[in-house]
Amino acid sequence: MTEADLDAIDKLKAAWTDRLVRVKPPAPSHLTRFADVVGRVVTVSYSGRAVVDFGDGAWTDVADFAAVMEDVADEAERKKYNAAANSAQPKPGRQA
Repeated sequence: MTEADLDAIDKLKAAWTDRLVRVKPPAPSHLTRFADVVGRVVTVSYSGRAVVDFGDGAWTDVADFAAVMEDVADEAERKKYNAAANSAQPKPGRQA
């Protein structure tokens, strides 16, 4: 990977990390289960994929994320994201 590629990835990472996003309709087949879900971009990997937390206990890496994801601007929609719903918490709550 060249220095220019690394710089481009770092710019994407700075621009997209911690954004609340959703899948643009029509959702690609591998993302249809997240069609009505608000997620948070955790980071952008050096392979150029967004790592997104949709609150389902796993993180999903999304290729070509700029084309299939959109920002969630509406405050009511932003509240749909539950940061405590995933399993990747520094100190997760006690599980039953």
